[in-house]
Amino acid sequence: MTERRTQLDAQALLCILLCCVLWGINQSAAKAALPEVPPLLQAALRSLGAALLVLAWSRWRGIALFERDGTLVGGLLAGTLFAGEFAMIFWGLQYTHASRMIVYIYLSPFVVALGMPLIARSERLRPAQWAGLVAAFAGVALAFSEGFGAPSAGPLQWLGDAMGLLAALLWGATTLAIRATRLAQAPAEKTLFYQLAVSAPLLGLGAWALGEAWPIRWSSLALGSMFFQIVVITFASYLLWFWLIRHYPATRLASFTLLTPLSGLLAGMALLGEPATPRLLAALVAVGLGIWLVNRTSPG
Repeated sequence: MTERRTQLDAQALLCILLCCVLWGINQSAAKAALPEVPPLLQAALRSLGAALLVLAWSRWRGIALFERDGTLVGGLLAGTLFAGEFAMIFWGLQYTHASRMIVYIYLSPFVVALGMPLIARSERLRPAQWAGLVAAFAGVALAFSEGFGAPSAGPLQWLGDAMGLLAALLWGATTLAIRATRLAQAPAEKTLFYQLAVSAPLLGLGAWALGEAWPIRWSSLALGSMFFQIVVITFASYLLWFWLIRHYPATRLASFTLLTPLSGLLAGMALLGEPATPRLLAALVAVGLGIWLVNRTSPG
């Protein structure tokens, strides 16, 4: 049986905060490579490269990835949802502002919060926790609200926004699929391998269908970005994330993902010298308060 804890301990907090910081930096890394590596091709390459790393890691650790254990259906479902999520994000960015896309994507914790009680009644949120989730999301929306006041990205902006909403639904559905199927008892390596092995060809087909061309040249910036995305993000941080989902409450973990876009803004401050605006500081307070409300221990 899988040991599942009811609260996030210090180990979980450290791990999820590390994931959020890395994912926030990844936004800039992926964007830096876009002039040379088209979006869906970039996503396909990182899934393929990370899948090979998971395979090598699992063989070294003696973790069986191909034994029959009843996880095939759940794995194929999670992998398809995973591919769809990133296809919607990268494709949708062609039609809408990145700041709008970020707000829509981080509706995902609400999908998890609504769906998890159907899987595990113990993860049903109390009214105060729902208030915390709303407050944290409001903080993200505040931080990126300039995207909603900017000039339209074009006549198809509504389509890009809709793709952002669909990406949030797919991200949340992936988490629910993992918890609702035999993947909940599978090693994190197998859960991740399913998603990478399924998403790589699907995203590759998407890149081909959209006519994305293989880069003619690879600069050191593009190579460094892909190395970071494959090794640090898609292999290491996703492996850590799926281990967390296996051992800790998904609704509480999902609330912490709202720190990710803000960590990207903080990274810009630290690395690029960007100013700390009152809007960002207010957003950090709202997100921090919201996460505290979601994760505090209930009285009595």
